[in-house]
This record gives sequence, C-alpha cells and structure tokens, in this order.
Amino acid sequence: LWCGRYSARYVCSLVADVHRTLLYGGVAMNPRSHLRLLYEGNPMAFIVEEAGGKGVDGLRNLRTIAPEKLHQKVPVFVGSAQDIDELMSYKDVQQVSSKVYNV
Repeated sequence: LWCGRYSARYVCSLVADVHRTLLYGGVAMNPRSHLRLLYEGNPMAFIVEEAGGKGVDGLRNLRTIAPEKLHQKVPVFVGSAQDIDELMSYKDVQQVSSKVYNV
C-alpha cells in the first residue's frame, strides 16, 4: 500500500473503494456504523492487512473485536498502515452519534 497525497473518491461500493485504495493508496472509510463486522468489516480488514495495511473501527483493530451479535454494525477504516496511524492520532473519528463541530 502506498502512503502519500490525498484526494477524495467515493464509489459507494465497499469492494470498489477498497480495491482503489489497494491500488492507489489512501484510506477507504465509512465513519458511521453502517457496515457489518462479520460480513464486511473483518473480511476487508483481513485483505488490507495481508497487503501490509490496517483495518480499524476508529478506536481499535477490526479483527480483534469480539462480535456481540450476528449483524453487529461498526464504523470501518481501512488503508495503508501509515495513513491509518495518522487517522488514529486524531482520536475520536467515529461518527456514531450526532456530533456538532464548531468552526
């Protein structure tokens, strides 16, 4: 996986977004709890980790989360190890509640 400049791309398909991330680098993410841990989060994290990257839910590694229910949904962030480390340095990147940001 390559780590470098960022540009925004969103295909609206998890597989296509992760494929593009594997080819060109960056981070594929869904910061809201819309993706299922067992069927979407873990498999994509496994593929990205095998390519040298990381998969997290914004707080911890996706593959270390013990499922609490069959269709448990989690935020998903996958990408190069350097990009995910930078993302995690921002602390709370999940969008699991209605947050208000003042600018």
